[in-house]
Amino acid sequence: MPASAAQEAGRLRLGEQLLQAGRINRLQLEAALAEQSRRGVRLGEALVSLGFLTPEELAEALAEEAGTRCVRLDEVEPEAQALARVPHALAERLRALPLRVDETRGEMEVALADPADVVAVDTLERETGLHVRVLVAPEDDITTAIERFYAQRIRIEDTIRELMEGGAPADGETSPMILLANQLLIQAANARATDLHIEPGENIVRVRMRVDGVLQKLALIPKPLHAGLVARFKVMAGMDVAEKRAPQDGRIRFRLGRRRLDLRVSTLPAQHGESVVIRILDARPQTLDLDKLSMSAHNRKRFEKMLAHPHGVILVTGPTGSGKTTTLYAALARMDLEQKSAFTLEDPIEYELARVRQVQVRPEVGLTFAAGLRALLRQDPDIILLGEMRDEETAQLAMRAALTGHLVLSTLHTNDAAGAVPRLLDMGLPGWLIAAALVGVVAQRLVRRLCPHCREEDPLAEQRLAALGLQAHARRPRLWRARGCPRCRDTGFSGRIAIHETLPVSEAMQAAIVRGASVNELRRLARRESMRPLFLDGLTKALVGETTLDEVLHTASLEVARG
Repeated sequence: MPASAAQEAGRLRLGEQLLQAGRINRLQLEAALAEQSRRGVRLGEALVSLGFLTPEELAEALAEEAGTRCVRLDEVEPEAQALARVPHALAERLRALPLRVDETRGEMEVALADPADVVAVDTLERETGLHVRVLVAPEDDITTAIERFYAQRIRIEDTIRELMEGGAPADGETSPMILLANQLLIQAANARATDLHIEPGENIVRVRMRVDGVLQKLALIPKPLHAGLVARFKVMAGMDVAEKRAPQDGRIRFRLGRRRLDLRVSTLPAQHGESVVIRILDARPQTLDLDKLSMSAHNRKRFEKMLAHPHGVILVTGPTGSGKTTTLYAALARMDLEQKSAFTLEDPIEYELARVRQVQVRPEVGLTFAAGLRALLRQDPDIILLGEMRDEETAQLAMRAALTGHLVLSTLHTNDAAGAVPRLLDMGLPGWLIAAALVGVVAQRLVRRLCPHCREEDPLAEQRLAALGLQAHARRPRLWRARGCPRCRDTGFSGRIAIHETLPVSEAMQAAIVRGASVNELRRLARRESMRPLFLDGLTKALVGETTLDEVLHTASLEVARG
């Protein structure tokens, strides 16, 4: 039987197998066969494109048909020996990822999307001299993994050397420049960086990444490579490569294993060339939970009491990058979204949430926060997550929406919870409206979490606390400090945790707002009503070894805590 006929017979067997397993029905199979004929693609590809199967379900079915097994490429690390046996270009051409070599048996495990791809198997066996054992994985996962693992094998310094020896490209479209851009993105993403900075100087280009809120050196790149690297990122982001005199913004969808990264690219003309900053967001649907926000039991109880209100405005305040939106998403995820209608209005959309209609602000077409909020109010919402109260019009609309039966969650840039009131007054809102609509305010900051594997006790804990007048806050206190180990990249820290203060708007607080009380009066009233200031929440976390006293002092005001 000719190869094409044999493959077609195999595809028909795949269809019958999927029918028997109950993964598709007869109508879906017929629709997929018609799509296969129309587009000239494989049946499995047609089933996935029509939404009848996920890539993972297709891979499982193909593996079962071939008598092998599926492999999750985000859970395996290919052996260096296996990667060395198959050149990068060959792996890309065959869409085959070598995983493991057994020299004793003369075998090599390889992940393929199609286990019946005899051409790929024959080519690999001829080139390596090894018998190939096929495992199955989704094709997109294989393509992404090839890019990721081969990029990791090649040092950034080696790629730079190759580019310099070959002449620095201006357009960014040579293979080594593509590899360099990918290497920088992959290393930043694997280090859990939130931002990647390309910083041109007079003679050198510094590349840094922000990890746990702190910028770290990633690479130094010769100045002749700067234009080509910027051009490559512009091409990836759909930006104008020729425009170098004006700022630009773009967006890249980047796959890293099963991770889908949403990269927000910003370019800015600077003295020595264009500066590039890339914000790294995880675009996968998130499972967000209040339990993971490191809220103390005291603050958690007060926050949940705010969220139980059927209408009103709840604000989370703090500087850019303090995790405000994450807190609001976690709050939204715990609500009854089966019986309530929820919308978000954001710039950008940072997480994907099931059962929530999410709207991206687009000022260039007139969809501002204010215009979007007006439109949302005509969509019969129960809950609205408003990315930010940026101006008087948006704030007025949000407050009035709360008075008409909607629960509005939003963010505001203030130094502490009590500071939200004067900020709203400065925006032009009357005190009576703030008092009537505002349910409560949560202020938060992020501090670096001590690496649990290498943290060590600070022998000067009592003296340091006494010097700050804090000796009464704990008996025989213990503080901890960072040391550094390979697990935390020798930084002494791993990830970040939030510190909070919660301010519910009580009747007494409403009266104080209406009569125009100062921010200091509001803080004193909040403390009388059991608010624990940011600094004290941070100090509690430092005393149990979650962070350091220095981190808390750097992030929260001791003087404000003292009042």
